[in-house]
Amino acid sequence: MNRNMILAGVGGQGLLALAAVIGEAARSLELHVRQAEVHGMAQRGGVVQSHLRYAGRPLHSNLVRKGTADLILALEPMEALRYLSYLSPSGALVSSTAPLVNIPNYPDESDVYAEIKTVSTHRLIDAATLAKQAGAVQAANMVMLGAGSPFLDLPERVLLTAIEQFFAGKGDSVIETNARAFELGRDAAQAS
Repeated sequence: MNRNMILAGVGGQGLLALAAVIGEAARSLELHVRQAEVHGMAQRGGVVQSHLRYAGRPLHSNLVRKGTADLILALEPMEALRYLSYLSPSGALVSSTAPLVNIPNYPDESDVYAEIKTVSTHRLIDAATLAKQAGAVQAANMVMLGAGSPFLDLPERVLLTAIEQFFAGKGDSVIETNARAFELGRDAAQAS
């Protein structure tokens, strides 16, 4: 197994928590995990991205080369487009539909969605609505984890265990909310 992915979003969306859960799930299967992230401008609205790689053999670089990402998992739709050059021809693009309009010249949403739809394997997920349905708007990142899970090549039970471990210090209700968010995201991706 070998997976390369780009996780993309903006500050405050929980992208680093998302990366930590995926990384922990891969480590629990004794896979080699490498990660590099950019979050220096991560105050609310600043770009946050993570290169995440895992494999059954040692990896020598943290970075995903252009054209080799199996998955771009984006918490913000325009950020999905920023990393399209990293996607492999057989890769998948999974993006939230909820824009965070943090610049004055943010493109028209329909143009952003149209560009995402040019990727042969794509999913557009209403993560904000599903997170509210799960019980917390902050769980949109776990909705997106669920939506991206079919492309991770990690067992669902392992991902749910990683969610439980990551949120263990926050109590059972937070764990349950995030697990429910994961399941709603997974179901939405399978339905589209």
